Amino acid sequence: MDPVAAKFLGAGLACLGMGLAAMGVGNIFGNFVAGALRNPSAAAGQFTNAIVGAALAEGLGIFALVVALVLLFVV
Repeated sequence: MDPVAAKFLGAGLACLGMGLAAMGVGNIFGNFVAGALRNPSAAAGQFTNAIVGAALAEGLGIFALVVALVLLFVV
């Protein structure tokens, strides 16, 4: 396999992590809203957990972006 093609293939596969992180953040907040609508008194206590979970998911998405950029421009 051509090294340039392998580089692009690896970067494309690393970019899948960004899309999956976005889906994870949507899942976190979607479930938070569903839970908040069912039990509004507990929503304030769970909001911090939702923010922490979203931050961790976004961190993994940013890490996937960095890996893709490293594969494209450094290797």
